Amino acid sequence: MSTPSPIERLFGFAEAGHGRALVLLLLACFALFLPGFVTLQPMDRDEPRFAQATKQMLETGDAVDIRFQGEARHKKPVGIYWMQAGVVAAADAAGFSDARTTIWLYRLPSLLGAVLAVLFTYLAAAALTTRRAAVMAGLLMAATILLGVEARLAKTDAVVAATVTVAMAALARAWMDRDLPRREASLGWAAAFWLALGIGALVKGPITLAVVGLAALVLSLAERRADWLRRLRPLAGVLLFALVVAPWFVAITLKSGGAFFVEAVGKDMLAKAASGQESHGAPPGTYLGAFFGTAWPLAPFVLLALPFAWRARRDPAVMLVLAWAIPMWIVFELVPTKLPHYVLPLYPALAILVALAAERGALALNGIWPRVAMALLPLLVILLAVAAGGGLWWLDRTVPWLALAALVVALLATILALAALFGGRAGTAAVQATLASAAVAWGIYGFAIPLAQTVALSPRLMAAAQAAPCRPQALATAGYREPSLVFLGGTSLQMTDGAGAAAFLSGGGCRVAFVEGRLEAAFTAAAAAAGTVPRLVGRVQGINLNGGRRMDIGVYAQQGS
Repeated sequence: MSTPSPIERLFGFAEAGHGRALVLLLLACFALFLPGFVTLQPMDRDEPRFAQATKQMLETGDAVDIRFQGEARHKKPVGIYWMQAGVVAAADAAGFSDARTTIWLYRLPSLLGAVLAVLFTYLAAAALTTRRAAVMAGLLMAATILLGVEARLAKTDAVVAATVTVAMAALARAWMDRDLPRREASLGWAAAFWLALGIGALVKGPITLAVVGLAALVLSLAERRADWLRRLRPLAGVLLFALVVAPWFVAITLKSGGAFFVEAVGKDMLAKAASGQESHGAPPGTYLGAFFGTAWPLAPFVLLALPFAWRARRDPAVMLVLAWAIPMWIVFELVPTKLPHYVLPLYPALAILVALAAERGALALNGIWPRVAMALLPLLVILLAVAAGGGLWWLDRTVPWLALAALVVALLATILALAALFGGRAGTAAVQATLASAAVAWGIYGFAIPLAQTVALSPRLMAAAQAAPCRPQALATAGYREPSLVFLGGTSLQMTDGAGAAAFLSGGGCRVAFVEGRLEAAFTAAAAAAGTVPRLVGRVQGINLNGGRRMDIGVYAQQGS
């Protein structure tokens, strides 16, 4: 008998029990999600908008109304802000220095959401197939680039993916047990189902309910029966759902006079459904095209599993994952406004589909098509290496040697994954693809991005302000208006123009103004007219990630500072 390989021993360890499998997946999540988690700057624009609104909740003590400076933020419900506020308040109470301007604390709910999405991908798969295949599904979900991105951003999408995956894991059990005599699922899974729907509604409105509800509807229509849904205890469940969501929705309705629903439903959700919003319009098929990049390294495996999905479409387990992924994918493709993270809650279904095909020995490995599909594995690593090396040389005249070394390791891992896959060892290929993704994470987030100082405008502006001869008591900015500067500089940061910046500096106390180059002439003229001579204490030059425009910003302190 041949000695099992290290990867086979790894699967053997995981197959011994759910606890071991979950520990293995948890360790994989840490290896994939932690590189760059602490060091990544606040990423404009969405992340610092969420974080700043949370910070203002802590500053004002108002946990109902969501605001960014003086502007009401009624596009999303309150769930993610409460989660972030809980983390930051706990860190603050524990004596964590500068907790309210430490962005990675605000990211912890997203990290937890990404981890739960992986663990419940495994638990959903475990209701449909073997434990070994479920581990494979969990690893492929953890390795997916888009989930890794969202795990590092303090916004809603990783948490939404978690709520969908938890609810679908419960739905999977009800579906697979639909013909058993007992009519109800376990109390734990039924409660998890309704809590996930409620938390999802508090985090991002109808998305969780839409994904899960559409899957349940399609399955019920396919078998012309809906009695299996009784296993989820709908009467008690709807009450639990209402207890979770109703208090805040009632409170915000009373406080805003209904303005929240006008903004969230009328101006945000329905507007996105009618036309592309915020320059994010795109035609149907956009998500399918983006999938090959955002879902790497899962995407090539999905292509190999498609023939199996068609042949086994009437199989109950396959029906479940297809009902999870396809109907809502079509909805997202038809909605004009498109962002890559919208389809993230559907990726666990695709990871499980791959695991089902692999477990049944049904991944398509013959012919030219599989070879073309699997070429995507090393291709993306090569493209990332070119982008990281070329981009950093162009931006900062530096070569990211450690990043390139990590990407070489990732490339070798993808080659080993290809060899394993065409050798009939799909599980081994999934592990090696996961290792490749971890090497990519270390290379890009851990080693490359920290070198890209040219695009780190807000942190560099704050460093320049702190280097002024006096300690700034108030800040203003003219021309450069990114939310990250508000988050780092404080809620009272004034947004103004050149003349307004000059007037601001004459307001008394130690003041610092950031003035973009194209506004400096008006700034200087206004200062001269007022009889003041602002002191230039530094300049910050770089590229604004939003729009890619080069910027030259003067940092001015009040006269005599």
